[in-house]
Parts: sequence; structure tokens; C-alpha cells
Amino acid sequence: MSAKGDQPVDVGSLINEVEGHLLIEATRGEGHAEASRFTRQFGWLTDSRRAEVEERFAEEYVSLARLSWQRTARRGAELRGEYEEAYRMLRQRLLAVWLSGMALLAAAAALVVSLGRP
Repeated sequence: MSAKGDQPVDVGSLINEVEGHLLIEATRGEGHAEASRFTRQFGWLTDSRRAEVEERFAEEYVSLARLSWQRTARRGAELRGEYEEAYRMLRQRLLAVWLSGMALLAAAAALVVSLGRP
């Protein structure tokens, strides 16, 4: 599969982009539904004012959702960095313990061999 200019298409990026568009559209739908529910309590609003309030509410809803997603993504990146660092430290400790164990085993083997000689 290739795009214009015979450059290969990154399927993962394409899927992420489509998912992003679908998520935003779903959030817009939720925002409009919540806006409609919210404005029902204001029976005194004219139809044009109700539509205006619903539109502003829906825009704010999407804005807040996007902000929340950005915070979540940022925190996820922070956690990933923390876990990668912890994993790196554990691997270093395991290597150090393994090397120490091998050195101890080699020293014990050398001791046994030296004690076995007359």
C-alpha cells in the first residue's frame, strides 16, 4: 500500500487518525445531547437562544473533553517514563546479581579445584 509519491502508508498512524476523528465526532454528539438536556430546563429560552446556548455548551463540552484527553496523554507519558526507568533499574540489578553469582560460582569452583590438588 502506498500514498502519493510512492511513499508507504503507515497503517498504524492512519488507524490512529481515523480513531481520533471518530472519537471527536462521538464527543460532539454527546455534547449536543447534553446541551439539549441542559437547555430543556430553561423553558423561557426562545428557539434561537436555545440553539445558541446548545451550540456554545457543545463547543465547551468538546473543549473540556480534549483538555482531559491531553492531560491523560501527558500523564500516561509520564508514567511510561517512570516505569521504563524502574524497569531499567531492575534489569541492571538483576544483571549485577547474576554477574556476582557467576563470579562467586567461579571462585567456588576454583577453590574446589585448588583444594583437590595434592
